Amino acid sequence: MPTLPPEPPREIHQHREMAESFGSGAELYDRARPRYPDALIQAVVAAAPSKDFLDVGCGTGITSRQFQAAGCKVLGVDVDERMAAYARGTGVEVEVSPFESWEARGRTFDAVVAGMTWHWIDPALGTAKAAEVLRSGGVLAVFWYVLQPPPELSEAFAAVYREVLPDSPVSQTSALRAYDAFLDRAADGLTGAFGNVQRLHFPWSRPYTRDEWLDQIRTGGNAKQLADAGKLDAILDGLGAAIDAVGGSFTLESTVATLTATRE
Repeated sequence: MPTLPPEPPREIHQHREMAESFGSGAELYDRARPRYPDALIQAVVAAAPSKDFLDVGCGTGITSRQFQAAGCKVLGVDVDERMAAYARGTGVEVEVSPFESWEARGRTFDAVVAGMTWHWIDPALGTAKAAEVLRSGGVLAVFWYVLQPPPELSEAFAAVYREVLPDSPVSQTSALRAYDAFLDRAADGLTGAFGNVQRLHFPWSRPYTRDEWLDQIRTGGNAKQLADAGKLDAILDGLGAAIDAVGGSFTLESTVATLTATRE
């Protein structure tokens, strides 16, 4: 869908109030956020030398549980105790800390992964920490799913945002190209400790009902700010009406944008 452009790539990690807002709706977040394609999970597991994984910004444990199901031992790190508590309730071991200052206490891992979270990490400090805790040959894998509804809905959604948020420019650039900025940021942050840098795209498809899509919108990083400004309900009403106009549901044909690098 046409999207509000991402925050400037080298500054978004400084928006701590946004990064730490997700825990207020942990159950909704876990229910509404998409899972990642099996092909992505399998590719990361195959690239790692073994199956001892660290999940950065694990949130409610969505990514962690997928890697656990693939046979990995996973430790999560998250800045929000509320998200961590939810993840623990699903069987994920979690330590609460900003990743940049997290104490590894000598522990090392075969892979450091981050699903929809690496943009909240300081690029220089985060990469240095990943290099510190990865074993030789270990893999850093950071990835973002792209939410790109069909063109007719993308245009209708953009019209809603233009009406409710007239002062916020809505990008007509594809969501995939918008997320490429996050891949650029991740790649720019890599140090000489990493090699074999690859950008990969993994397709995924999912049907959405009206309510499922609106729940996903409620979990967005700017949802609290929009609610505080009295704008969120108007956006949800407009998006819901647009989905109703196409029959109340749609299929999302999209991709997961991924960057991987190997610890040398």
